[in-house]
Order: sequence, then structure tokens, then C-alpha cells
Amino acid sequence: RQEAAEYYRDHRVPQRMEEALNALFPLRPADLYGELANYFSKFSKAPVICKLVGRKVLDGVGQPTLEVEIYCTVKNYEKRICSTVMSFHSQIPENALPETNEADEKERNDSVNTAVEWVSDSLNTMLRDLKPTDQCKVDEMLGEYFTKQAEFKKEIEKQEEAAAEVTLALTSCTPSATALPGGKKAAKPGRKVSAAERMIPPAEPVESVLCGSLAIGATSLAIAKAGATVSRIPLYLHIALLKHGQDLPKEMTLPLPMVTLLNCEKIPPAKLKLMKEVMLIPPVQLSLKQGIERVLDIQKEMTRLLESPGKVQSSPRLADSKKGKAHNTGKKAPPRALKRISHLGCLITGCDNLEQPLLLMQTACNNLGLELGTDMYLAINCAAHELMDYVKGKYEILTGMFKSPDEMVDMYVELINKFPFIIALIDPLRKEDRQQWNNICCALGSKCYLIAEDAATCISKLKSDQKINIPTCSGVVLKYINQTKVSDLIELTGLVDGQRHITILGSPDGESSDDSLVDLAVGLGARFIKLGGLSRGERVTKYNRLLAIEEELAKNRTLR
Repeated sequence: RQEAAEYYRDHRVPQRMEEALNALFPLRPADLYGELANYFSKFSKAPVICKLVGRKVLDGVGQPTLEVEIYCTVKNYEKRICSTVMSFHSQIPENALPETNEADEKERNDSVNTAVEWVSDSLNTMLRDLKPTDQCKVDEMLGEYFTKQAEFKKEIEKQEEAAAEVTLALTSCTPSATALPGGKKAAKPGRKVSAAERMIPPAEPVESVLCGSLAIGATSLAIAKAGATVSRIPLYLHIALLKHGQDLPKEMTLPLPMVTLLNCEKIPPAKLKLMKEVMLIPPVQLSLKQGIERVLDIQKEMTRLLESPGKVQSSPRLADSKKGKAHNTGKKAPPRALKRISHLGCLITGCDNLEQPLLLMQTACNNLGLELGTDMYLAINCAAHELMDYVKGKYEILTGMFKSPDEMVDMYVELINKFPFIIALIDPLRKEDRQQWNNICCALGSKCYLIAEDAATCISKLKSDQKINIPTCSGVVLKYINQTKVSDLIELTGLVDGQRHITILGSPDGESSDDSLVDLAVGLGARFIKLGGLSRGERVTKYNRLLAIEEELAKNRTLR
């Protein structure tokens, strides 16, 4: 009894019990024991990580990816706090050869399996007993672990190369000619090489991704979610506090959504290859909810127009009143869509020329009484890196129509002058065409945003270089993939903001139903967010999260 009394006195239990009883008696709460539990919970120890679980799950297109679960010791009990599903980003273009896709699938499976092993074994042991709120320390340890794994892989590769050289010397085997980037055939020996082929900068090698690196990014994000959960605040607020050194901004701004409406397919009979995505950007004077509703109206009208055979028709409810305004009525419509939805969550259609999707979009808006350039804006993801024919040294923008990098710049200038409601071009050129990036920025920099997505260096390299090591541009699309950590994004967005570039957070092609990307974009203060279209559950759940955050900020009067 003496030991018990000393034990409780050392922990100030009698004093705090008396304080609790005195504080609660005037309130006379309906649930007395529940209120006592709440009162004493503030004296309990902070939750610490006790277990990490890695699991192989499927993403939105049925491909394997990684889920990480975080368990913490909370008031002496093990409790599941949260989980995150990492989006897997593939760098394989749409027009890749079947054998390339098969190799990519195998690499993906190996990477996910390795990531599951890392999380459930090494990282589980390494992060045990750390506080989930200590993001910087966790990310530092994850970075050190990744560096060790990368060095280990390099040593193995050196040994394999040495063994291969020995084998080659013994067999005196002549290596076969390798295929050029883009799946094009190599030039025949002895053929005269054109000036264009000699002058075009070769494609930079794709940066290798360490097998299992998915575990680093997934664990870092899961820890951030756990930190927000135990702190009882939303993830976007937790990220904002981490970025601004626990000094919360008085107001927060929502990123403008870039909503993909059309995905222009690149297979016959379609001829247009240039526009991978045609996106809508609502004007800033609309609330997010109003903007999304307007995009949905345009999407419905676009679907109606694509289903109409022959000619583009005006909407029945506006045909009489808008005869003068719908000046594009009578233009030939693109080939009929088959009500197919892309993995990007948007309509798929084929087009015969560069203007067709833009005129179609213009007609849809006119039929609704909307004016592009005032009531709605467009952005185009050109994905130019997928169009380069390395044999000809030119971009194939239409089937059989090729343009040099300089001709591409002239084409974009003409396009923007004709359709001034296009306010953003994403990847209009390859990152290797740096001179043409400078030229297009000089010509169009004051008229629209010129954004680097594939043309941007990976996040880890941007961070290590401490500069935006990409062609001259207005901003970059950042994707939370592979070994990217939350601390990396916080540091890099600060760097981008400091250099007066705009930040766009984009979702990878292989998207999951995890909506953490939206909280990251809001907490980091991104200017735009690129989530794909308003179809497919894994896409729509993010738009729903964005709408919920808008409602919450408006309710708290912290929405700028």
C-alpha cells in the first residue's frame, strides 16, 4: 500500500483526480466517465509508431501497387491509425510496343513486391517508437535508407557488368543494334543522314527507378496522415503547418482544377496525335463547386455532340436563341465516339486535325451560352515527347505530317493567336529542345502558361540541384511518386515559389482511390491541381475531397 501511494503521488494522480472532480461537478455531464476519460487523456503519453504493414493492392486500372498501414501505441493499446495507397507512375508511352509493356508489368510487380518487403521488414523495425508527428526525422531516416539501397544496387550492377565483360571477351560476340527511342527502326547502314537528324538533340536517358522505391514515398505520406490524425487536424492543415514552420496561414487558397475533358486517341482512323489531353479550367471568380458544375454541363453537351452523326448541332434548347453566336455550326464533327472513358476519367475521341477538338469545345460552350476565354478556359497537354520520330528528327503531329522543333514553335504561336482562350500548354516540346523552349517562352510567355511535366527533371534531382533544372518555362507539374517524401515536396514547392514559377500537383496515370494528393496540393499552396476527368471513382473521389475542403475552409472563414 505504501508503494502504491508513493507511485500515484509521484504521478500526481490524487491532485489531478481532485482537479477533475472539481472541474466536472458544476458541468454535471451526461456521460460522466466519458468526460473523465477526456479530461485525463491530455495527460497521456503521445502516440508512437509500433507497427508498419505493407500490402500489395490494386490501383484504379487493376494494376498492382502498394498500401502502407500505420499502427501506433495509443494509451497502452495498439491502434490502426491510417493507411495510404501509393499511385504507381509508369513512364511507358501509350504507343509502346507489346514487349515493352510486358517488361514494364514485370518490373512493376517486382517493384511492388520489394516495396512490401521493405515496409513490413526494414522500415517497420527502423521507425518503431518514433512519433508520427516528427515528419522531418522520419523523412531523414527514409532518405538514408534509400541511399543505402541505391548504393547496394550500384555495387551489384558493377559486379554484373564486370562479369558480362568477361563473358563478352570469351565469346567475342558482336552486340546487336539497339532500337532508337520511341520504338522507331534504326537507320540502315550507309544511308545518307540528313541535317535534321544530325542537329536534333538526342533523348536524355530515362532516369532509372530503384526497385522498391515506392516504399519510401508511401511510408512518408502514411506517416504524414498519421501525424494529422493523432493531432486531430486535417491533413492539408498538417502539411501547411509543416511548410510554414508551425505558423499557420490566416487564409488558405484552393488550387484551380485542370479538368480533363477529352483524350485524343492516337490510333487509326484518327489522325491527330498532338493533343493527349484537352482540359477545362474554371475562372477564378467562381467557387470550386460552381466551376465543377459548369464543367459537368460542358461534358454532357460534348457527349451529345460526339454522339450526333454528321454535323455538329446546336443544343435544342438554345438553337433558336443562339443562331448568330454559334458560328461554328456546320463544321464537320470528329469521328463518332463510342462512349468510351479513358483511364484518365475523360471521353475518348479521334480527330483529323488540330482545330477539330477546339472547335468542338467552342461549339459545346456556345450551345450552353458560355464564352471560352471568359466563362471557361482551356489547357492542352501536348505530351510532345511521345511524338518524336528520331529517324526523321521531327515531331509527328498528324499521321504522316512531321514538324521540326522550330516549326512546332511557329505552330503553337499560330494556335494561341487563333484560340486565345488556351491559357496553358503542357509539354509542348521535349525537354531536350531547350533553345525552342526559350523561343516559345519569348513568343507566348505573356499569353499562356508553358508548363513542364515530362520535360521536368524528377523531384529528387530538382531538390539536389537546388534549382529548376528544366527548360525555360512558367511552372512545373510535380507528381508524388517513387522515393519522393513529404519533406521533399515542402522544400521543392518553396524553391519553385521563390523562383516565381507556378506549382501544379498532378496525379500519375496509374491512380488509386487515395485522396491525399488533394490535401497535399492545398497544404502546399499549389496554383493548379491536375486530377484527370470527372469519371472513374479514383478520379472523382479527389474532386469530392477538394469540394469538402472548400466547404470546410468557407465554414471556418479561412478561404481566400
